[in-house]
Amino acid sequence: MTDLVVSEYTPQEVPLPPAPNVSFFSEAQWTTLFALADAIVPSIRTAATVQSSTDRVISTAEWDSAVSKLSSMIPGPDAAKLAAVYLEEDASSNPIFRASVERILGHYVHEEGKSGFGLIMNALNTRAGSLILTGSTTPIHQQPVAFREKVFRGWDTSRLPPLRAVYRGLTAIVKKSWVMSSPTMNQVLGFPRVPVHGKPTEGFPYEFLQFPAGDQPETIETDVVIVGSGCGGAVTAKNLAEAGLRVLVVEKSYSYSSKSFPMKPNEAYVNMYENAGATMSEDGTMAVLAGSTWGGGGTINWSAALQTQAYVRQEWADTGLPFFTSLEFQRSLDRVCDRMGVNTEHVEHNRQNNVILEGARKLGYAAKAVPQNTGNKEHYCGYCTLGCHSAGKKGPTESFLADAAKAGAVFIEGFKADKVNFDKKSPNGKRVAIGVEGTWTSRDSYLGVSGDGAVTRKLIIKAKKVVVSSGTLQSPLLLLRSGIKNSQVGKNLHLHPVMGAGAIFDDSVRPWEGGALTTVVNEFEDLDGHGHGVKIEAVAMMPSVYIPVFPWRDGLDYKMWAASMSRSTSFITLTKDRDGGRVFPDPVDGRPRIDYTVSPFDRRHIVEGIIAAAKIAYISGAKEFHTTHRDIPPFVRPDASNPDSPEGTNDAALQNWIAELRRKSPLNPERGLFASAHQMGTCRMGKTPKTSVVDPDCQVWGTDGLYVVDASVFPSASGVNPMVTNMAIADWASRNVARALGKPRSERKGMSRL
Repeated sequence: MTDLVVSEYTPQEVPLPPAPNVSFFSEAQWTTLFALADAIVPSIRTAATVQSSTDRVISTAEWDSAVSKLSSMIPGPDAAKLAAVYLEEDASSNPIFRASVERILGHYVHEEGKSGFGLIMNALNTRAGSLILTGSTTPIHQQPVAFREKVFRGWDTSRLPPLRAVYRGLTAIVKKSWVMSSPTMNQVLGFPRVPVHGKPTEGFPYEFLQFPAGDQPETIETDVVIVGSGCGGAVTAKNLAEAGLRVLVVEKSYSYSSKSFPMKPNEAYVNMYENAGATMSEDGTMAVLAGSTWGGGGTINWSAALQTQAYVRQEWADTGLPFFTSLEFQRSLDRVCDRMGVNTEHVEHNRQNNVILEGARKLGYAAKAVPQNTGNKEHYCGYCTLGCHSAGKKGPTESFLADAAKAGAVFIEGFKADKVNFDKKSPNGKRVAIGVEGTWTSRDSYLGVSGDGAVTRKLIIKAKKVVVSSGTLQSPLLLLRSGIKNSQVGKNLHLHPVMGAGAIFDDSVRPWEGGALTTVVNEFEDLDGHGHGVKIEAVAMMPSVYIPVFPWRDGLDYKMWAASMSRSTSFITLTKDRDGGRVFPDPVDGRPRIDYTVSPFDRRHIVEGIIAAAKIAYISGAKEFHTTHRDIPPFVRPDASNPDSPEGTNDAALQNWIAELRRKSPLNPERGLFASAHQMGTCRMGKTPKTSVVDPDCQVWGTDGLYVVDASVFPSASGVNPMVTNMAIADWASRNVARALGKPRSERKGMSRL
């Protein structure tokens, strides 16, 4: 490893691909859309300083109060001046904001969604449509911003589903784009571009196959091709390469040096997340974050390395999979943890994780430290969701993929697998997998994303075994494109739905410093007696992750709330969901679409998790408690309330708030935003093809030589962060594949191009 000089460290810029062609909307439609954006994030001014109709005008008293409150939170001598600039900035005059909105709508919203936005914008630009939707024949972009805000807020509860959908979709896009592009947000928060802790270090120097331009397909021959470089694929690659087999790992995304980390938020979402982090469920109630980069989700996760719990292992064993309660599975769990240096001994909790741990202690809740995959060393950095600059998180790129490379594995980035190829059926009637084919796109001036100046080549990869490790969203789609007819493919999706919450304190917290997720409350993990319930954990406190998921109620309120992040701690209610959904391909471009709504059964458990989090916040002295559900009003501690009062969480105001929340249980899913960073189950393992996609060896039913090895094979939700479970299954399954193929290395030749 080569250490970089900390004092001179600035992450390498990662260029974004060119902006999309925005002609899918007319100029009038864009004008209307950005007029609504200025209602969501308006310029706040007084009557004396107002400049245009895009300004939200407030009284001098309100202005002075807002500036005073912001100044008390902003570090530095120019706090009042910065507070004024922050209040006065709008969204649409910022070209970076506009480009972000255009990119999300142009590249990452499916055609039906774009059509829905366009339809409403068109209607607003006609007299009749404007009258119906706003109550006035004057186009909304010509109305004062206060009028726009009132109209737009009304769409939240409209009886017209398209208006509610536009409200949810546009607020999500605008909030995210504003937080990522605001010229003042990071200064207001005191949020640094790079972590103040951790030593920048250069990671493993990967090399990738390159191919010349050509009209004919390039053919490659290997023993095993692994489609996907995430947690499952990486462990599989290591074990098979170390067994002496010729291993080729192909990845649809691209590799980035740790010198690029942490990326800026916009760079990170576009380059390291599936669908740029803009994947939503069909009903718009669930935001899904999935990795799409070299190392997959293990490159952008939060270091949590929890082993599969006994009650989940027994649940899976009871479905006819006794391996999960065997010593062999425990050995696999331990083996992958040992390689990553998983530990709790070197964990130093930051303020927000200490709030959870100490608050749980005061309330008598079961809680513990979360093991971290940090190489048996301290890793006091919360930026890893944007890439780990210290290489201290020992995810796939710093462990299993590096081991695979040293053992001779070969890698291709920028390869999108179209389908698995099969030979004629074997004597036992199974289809025999003989490789994959797809399209490779070389790197270019935009690191392989845009196709500008890039080489594109059809590749045919011949292999004796094919391992699909493309993740829960992509693996079932590859099977479908390959002609797998099993009706279970894509079904049984589990997401560990979470509802977010935040507690605001009087003093500065700087919650982005320190490990993102180092504590867990287990008290409520079995609320139904069958292993379904919630765990309470913390969130990676990057502004682009935390701020956009909370409700927008009006422009001034949202700006004031966003600025409070520097004094906030976070909570998520990670839910072992009983009731699942499905993944299916978009009919136009084939991308993953998600049909999933958190069920009433699982929402009731989430409510109990939110109540427990509120109690933890209260007993820890928090002044306010907010959630990501619009029907849950923030709890604000009464001014006369004493944090050290002996009555504790028996406080009448808190108990009344809890009673009202329980009365609303199980909460309307459309009125909140749930999120998922864990996807499981769409190619689940089982003992019969009637109920599962792969057999107990992870081989696809009805095939010979085709395996799925990633979290999609989980029989149900794991109930814990799925990385270690995923890796342990991969460890066991790949060792079985190695034994089936095994020949000593001396009998193997290198990978060949035909």
